[in-house]
Amino acid sequence: MTGNDQPRLSRTLWARGLKRAFDLVASLTGLVLVSVVLLPAMLAVKLSSPGPFFFMQVRTGRNGRAFRPFKLRTMRAARTPDPKEIVPLDHPEITAVGKLLRRLKIDELPQILNVVKGDMALIGPRPTLPDQTDKYDAFQRRRLLARPGLTGLAQVNGNAAISWDERIKYDVYYVEHHGFWMDIGILFKTVLVVARGDEHFAKPFAESPYAAK
Repeated sequence: MTGNDQPRLSRTLWARGLKRAFDLVASLTGLVLVSVVLLPAMLAVKLSSPGPFFFMQVRTGRNGRAFRPFKLRTMRAARTPDPKEIVPLDHPEITAVGKLLRRLKIDELPQILNVVKGDMALIGPRPTLPDQTDKYDAFQRRRLLARPGLTGLAQVNGNAAISWDERIKYDVYYVEHHGFWMDIGILFKTVLVVARGDEHFAKPFAESPYAAK
């Protein structure tokens, strides 16, 4: 896989229609199931610091379309967001509740609503800022050919523990090859990542089984 290859999309039956049907049914069911976690988390956000439940910032979605993903607020509301800033878990503006929500990925659960709306999918490249996508080269722009996801191939192979370039390679591979069994595998591995942490699964793309395909 090189930057000179022509872009292509997965043509599996799953990618061409069944994936969206599954996402819709699973996300509607998921909203009911996660409400037992999400509602107490929203209350904790409200009680721990003044401000709204949600933090909503513009992201780039499929084919470059802008949208606002729902996210539980994990930082102090008075803070002025800096789109270029990298925010580690020990950032001083993250609240105590926010650190727990981020570590367990609970802050991203409201994005199930974005899946219902069609802005996102359960599995796909994570949505990024317009300032970043505006600077993409032709290879990097391939990750915008699919709906962004709640979790993805890059997230279960290191996420923040690997470089941005490595994550791009995983994302582009996913866009071009995803199918039912890959998505199911990512869902199950996401549970392990939440339990153990990103660093336990960090692997450069060249060392992954996908590089040889």
